[in-house]
Amino acid sequence: MTDPLGRYPDIVEIVVEIPAGSRNKYEFDEAAGVFRLDRVLASAVHYNFDYGFIERTRADDGDHTDALLLIDEPTFTGCHVWARPVGGLEMRDEKGFDFKVLCVAVGDAHQAHVETLDQMRPHRLVEIEHFFQTYKLLEDKTVEVRGWRDLARAREILLADRAAWERERAPDPQPR
Repeated sequence: MTDPLGRYPDIVEIVVEIPAGSRNKYEFDEAAGVFRLDRVLASAVHYNFDYGFIERTRADDGDHTDALLLIDEPTFTGCHVWARPVGGLEMRDEKGFDFKVLCVAVGDAHQAHVETLDQMRPHRLVEIEHFFQTYKLLEDKTVEVRGWRDLARAREILLADRAAWERERAPDPQPR
């Protein structure tokens, strides 16, 4: 399947799993094609951004590439949103390397001016980092937030993860 807009990785399709304001951690069950409640966050925090994944990608952890979506109003679980990457947050968790692409919604005029990380409100970036530093504390899981990375690094991750997805979907050259 090709990108309908033909602008990947400058424009990506995000599938929202968790709307802003929620403490519920939903995850897409790819095999069943449904969204499932994974858990309720044990810490007294909530997602302060929409959270989901980028369609037709495969990250190193075997899941789709994670996406943080900045949009003025929360969407809903299962909502598909065209978005523009502006950078990313590099982390490590119990599964290893974890990169979350920070995006702004194309359809939100309040985000239209944001094209790079340096155009974000600095405190907003600190709030997001703080969320990831604390959201698993009471679950006895460790998260190491390594810091924000620029748009070039986000694009590099997106291209590699799209290539991994395409390799996974390629027909087997060896007939059985």
